[in-house]
Amino acid sequence: MAEEKNDLTRREALKGLGLGVIASLPVLGSTAAAQNHIQHKTPAKAAAAPASALKFFTEAENRTVIELTERIIPTDDNSPGAKEARVSEYIDSVLSIANEKTKQEWRDGIAAINKMSRDKFSKEFAEASEAQQIELLTAISKNEKSPQTVEERFFRTVKNATIDGYYTSEIGIHKELKYRGNTYLKEFKGCEDTHVKQA
Repeated sequence: MAEEKNDLTRREALKGLGLGVIASLPVLGSTAAAQNHIQHKTPAKAAAAPASALKFFTEAENRTVIELTERIIPTDDNSPGAKEARVSEYIDSVLSIANEKTKQEWRDGIAAINKMSRDKFSKEFAEASEAQQIELLTAISKNEKSPQTVEERFFRTVKNATIDGYYTSEIGIHKELKYRGNTYLKEFKGCEDTHVKQA
């Protein structure tokens, strides 16, 4: 099973994190990008829906981010992963309105991940095999609690962004969390205290 062989599972990705927490991005829940992502209908049978035009990433950067996010929240037996939830589009949209420092941190982080992949596997991260990608990210994530390098700091940022983007998507909310919206309660009993007696 994927969870048994892969340290970067959905459960591990969420460990110790609250949803909506992002290291280097604006508050996402209140942005137009986040609201658009929630409303974006991308069920599994609609996989042919056209991709949105990129607002910040280059095509090459976007390919890297697609693979990074999918390794962090992969498709499993329970629900589709970050790729099908189009998390990279969400991140791209948010970054397009971010400050220049944040934008540069993402460009530097993506470049650092690709350099590490070229040094280790002689290919860009997006071109590496799934096993190679997992190997690379597992090594980078070992120092996640106290990141020192550009790659380590970027991994924490992209992981948080992936979680935030996934759980504001149609797939993350409905397929993964099984959220059905507000429901009508026929009866609300409230709190009953059997120890309180009428005077």
